[in-house]
Amino acid sequence: MLSKSSTYAIRAVLYLSLHSDEAKKYSPKSIAEAIDIPAPFLAKTLQILTKRGLISSIKGRNGGFYLTKKNRKNTLMSIIESIDGLRKFQECMLGLPICGDDNPCPIHHAVSPIKKQLIEQLTLKTIDDFTEEVRKGETHIFL
Repeated sequence: MLSKSSTYAIRAVLYLSLHSDEAKKYSPKSIAEAIDIPAPFLAKTLQILTKRGLISSIKGRNGGFYLTKKNRKNTLMSIIESIDGLRKFQECMLGLPICGDDNPCPIHHAVSPIKKQLIEQLTLKTIDDFTEEVRKGETHIFL
């Protein structure tokens, strides 16, 4: 359901959430190496997120990308929306042009509650919330 661009963005933001702060910043190359994704691709993604105010950056010798307390209050849905838009969440899982509660595809009723729950979790929980789950060992991300 999520594009590679969105998954890379989420992984990068969670990496920054776990490791960065205003005193400790990371280059796109170091983030990409840590989470095993292409650095040039990640650099463009991080620039988009910075322009949208979802992450922070400083240029120069001691510069790099990091998260502020304000950035950490953003949601993963805001990251997905910045990278891919929200169209994927509205599309039919079978790719049919018309699908909805009034005109469901064969799997609509099975998928619709799952999509709604996913949207709710990605919209209500902050980056800090997801990071805390990783810190507590409730979830994991290979970093």
